Amino acid sequence: MIAYLEGTVKATRESAVIVLCAGVGYEVFVARPTLDKCKPGDTIELFTRMVVREDSMTLYGFHHVDLQQMFDILTGVSGVGPKLALAMLSQLPINVLAGAILDGDSKLLSSVSGVGKRTAERLVLELQGKIPEQLRAGSTGKKAAVQRNPNERDAIDALIALGYREVHVRTVVSELTSENPEATTDLLIRKGLSKLK
Repeated sequence: MIAYLEGTVKATRESAVIVLCAGVGYEVFVARPTLDKCKPGDTIELFTRMVVREDSMTLYGFHHVDLQQMFDILTGVSGVGPKLALAMLSQLPINVLAGAILDGDSKLLSSVSGVGKRTAERLVLELQGKIPEQLRAGSTGKKAAVQRNPNERDAIDALIALGYREVHVRTVVSELTSENPEATTDLLIRKGLSKLK
């Protein structure tokens, strides 16, 4: 099994990267946060998971061990395959995803493309108490924004009321509160609007 790769980024695709290691190019499927770290010509280190099926062998990669751990946790839930797990890791920051599961927020989980209401409820039910608290802090090692800034909830509600999709709003507001833990509701809304447009 291939557990780790270090090599040069040969090319990137919509959801995969080709990593050149000792003359061999490995196609590795990745989530958006990892893909954003992969630029052709750069050296990259990836923690990997190989999924072997009857008709295929697929490699999934992660630039941070927290992403790999969350991927393993998600794919341990019945009905959640590797592609759906990558979609969730692509559309929600890891701290928001972990927080939604721990808080039982199946509505946010089902806002991810491909995650239906039943799958969201199953994620909450099966993963309660199984997600390490450090994943709620995300790979930055910071405390979850929802715990740091009480203004975040008001800003999220206001932006959703303006018609923006909840999954996008949560991602943007989480990033803003990570950058400025003391941001006021007004500041979060104004900056959120500029990023969401």
